[in-house]
Amino acid sequence: QVQLVESGGGLVQDGGSLRLVCAASGSIFSVYGMGWYRQAPGDERELVATIASGGDTNYADSVKGRFTISRDNAKNTVYLQMNSLKPEDTAVYYCNANLLATTSSYGRKYLELWGQGTLVTVSS
Repeated sequence: QVQLVESGGGLVQDGGSLRLVCAASGSIFSVYGMGWYRQAPGDERELVATIASGGDTNYADSVKGRFTISRDNAKNTVYLQMNSLKPEDTAVYYCNANLLATTSSYGRKYLELWGQGTLVTVSS
């Protein structure tokens, strides 16, 4: 079974830093775009940052200059380094990945997966 497993959330003070990690595991043939999204209580889920397989990145205006997304293709892992955190960054952060999985009959299946979510809390 192909899945995304996240880690790295927690409680941090205003101005602090955290690093989120998301690893894809299972029968994976290829991973395409990966990204991070977040959802605060009462709000819609919103894009934080994305990274293409070739390394092109995209950021929400609210995190530009503070957050950095990166990936290790050999490990099928994406990272989100979050610096200068603010209370308004408090949310559940979700990893997302678009990938090709191998099937039991040696075929390929396109999947879009979400991680289980990790809570980031920034105290003022």
